[in-house]
Amino acid sequence: MFSKMEKEMPTNTMKAVRQYAFGGPEVLRYEDAPLPELKAGDVLVRVRAVGINPPDWYLREGYKMLPPEWRPQVSFPVILGTDVSGVVEAVAGDVEDFSAGDEVYSMVRFPGGLAGDGRAYAAYVSAPASEVALKPAGIDHVHAAGAPMSLLTAWQFLVDLGHNEPNPLQANRHEPVPLEGKTVLVNAAAGGVGHFAVQIAKLKGAHVIAVASGKNESLLRELGAAEFIDYTKTPPEDVAHDIDLVIDALGGPTTGRFLRTLKRGGALFPVFPLGFSGAEDAAKLGVTVSATQVRSSGTQLTEVGRLLDDGTIRVVVDSTYPLADARKAHERAAKGHIQGKIVLTVE
Repeated sequence: MFSKMEKEMPTNTMKAVRQYAFGGPEVLRYEDAPLPELKAGDVLVRVRAVGINPPDWYLREGYKMLPPEWRPQVSFPVILGTDVSGVVEAVAGDVEDFSAGDEVYSMVRFPGGLAGDGRAYAAYVSAPASEVALKPAGIDHVHAAGAPMSLLTAWQFLVDLGHNEPNPLQANRHEPVPLEGKTVLVNAAAGGVGHFAVQIAKLKGAHVIAVASGKNESLLRELGAAEFIDYTKTPPEDVAHDIDLVIDALGGPTTGRFLRTLKRGGALFPVFPLGFSGAEDAAKLGVTVSATQVRSSGTQLTEVGRLLDDGTIRVVVDSTYPLADARKAHERAAKGHIQGKIVLTVE
């Protein structure tokens, strides 16, 4: 059923980071784990780098921010992670688009894998071919691994949803808004989703206002921000007015403060919408509040891959850690103020 592997793997085990209980970074254990099974429709990827995302630490902690009825059932031991870049080791017999030796990247099984089915913190990962794309040749595995979830989130919020699945966050389908000639404010602009949102909005013809701490100003101006607000000195809601769209890459209970920055008919897109309670105020102000949950898409990774390949969109890497030091990477994430992405490297 399966093609021959590029080379014989010496054992049926690999190195991976697993956890046996919910908790802080200390629960992450670097150890031997079984190789993933290659099922119909899948490709087996020898992982070179793994991108870290907020859902990783949400799962590590047990999704404490979600109502109990929303929390997925997790079977231990669990391997965190969704974002990988690596080399195809083998493909299932029904897979035609990839072959052993291809360099690829992917966001694996999200959001279907909220309970840990991505299993990316490992030397090998099995991924549905439909969620895989050829790695952009112009960037290395570290930068490619930093892209999938954050870049797809920004793309699906701002450009193209890319699917017709029901929206778990609201009754209506999320609809991106035209950006050409519009004024777009990006909050948390230096983070994973934020630094991509700045670049996409600029690419699509918007006048971009970036909100971040002062140390990030020069980077964000390089990425396309026309204006910059240092939130540590000035609350953005006090100085920004007549905005067409706010994309709040932080989101949560504080996102409502941006309602008064928007013009009537404007839109507020909180990337993390849970905790927002200003729907009535938004309606009175004529503001559309909308969110979506990012979904894996090899097709979209191919599309944005062209922009990564030629440098139109850049992946900013905050820091890298060996896979064995995933705990340290999570400790870095917990300190916040991340510039771009944290990436694990796999030998």
